[in-house]
Amino acid sequence: MQSHRLSAGVFSLPAGWIGNSARKEDDSLAISKAKKQELVAQYRDWIERSQALVVTTYIGLSVPELETLRREVRSAGGEFHVLKNTLARRAFRDAGLEIETEHFLGDTAVAFAFEDAPGVAKAVVDFAKEAEAVRVKAGYLDKRLVSADEIEALAKVPPLPVVRGQLLGVIMAPASKLVRTLAEPGRQIAAVLDAYAKKDAAPEAA
Repeated sequence: MQSHRLSAGVFSLPAGWIGNSARKEDDSLAISKAKKQELVAQYRDWIERSQALVVTTYIGLSVPELETLRREVRSAGGEFHVLKNTLARRAFRDAGLEIETEHFLGDTAVAFAFEDAPGVAKAVVDFAKEAEAVRVKAGYLDKRLVSADEIEALAKVPPLPVVRGQLLGVIMAPASKLVRTLAEPGRQIAAVLDAYAKKDAAPEAA
């Protein structure tokens, strides 16, 4: 039987789909302690380089669908990887992130947003709306655990580079930085509100 290696931490599965059999085949393949350490280090590197993470579950996702999702995430400056739960939990803890065990049960894949957190969130959320095989379980923004609803809200940030940067900066800012931001001349906040107003008015004008 032909098999494909999907990503670091995923081993050998039947061509054409991934799901329970992928997980079983993965779990049945013993890996050395050194390999486990290598995977944990790789996961932690992805985590620490990310602005945001989107934790998902997948059941019965086909390989073509997986590759489509990966392309969408990659186009937003991120990567989408299937992870081994035990090693993922260790890597997340090592990186200082709070975890909920239920987020790392079953078939788990994570989108890592290296450059554009809203763009990666939108890629995953939009794909999940069309493919029932994928569901957002939770996420992380600036290393903080957030809910699936918050990831969906992040995905709705307008795809305007300046507006996105301003909003994400406010969302991710520590309290001291937020105070300084709000104390600056109001033109930046006004620009954000103006962009929202124009965006909301566009459908009516059409």
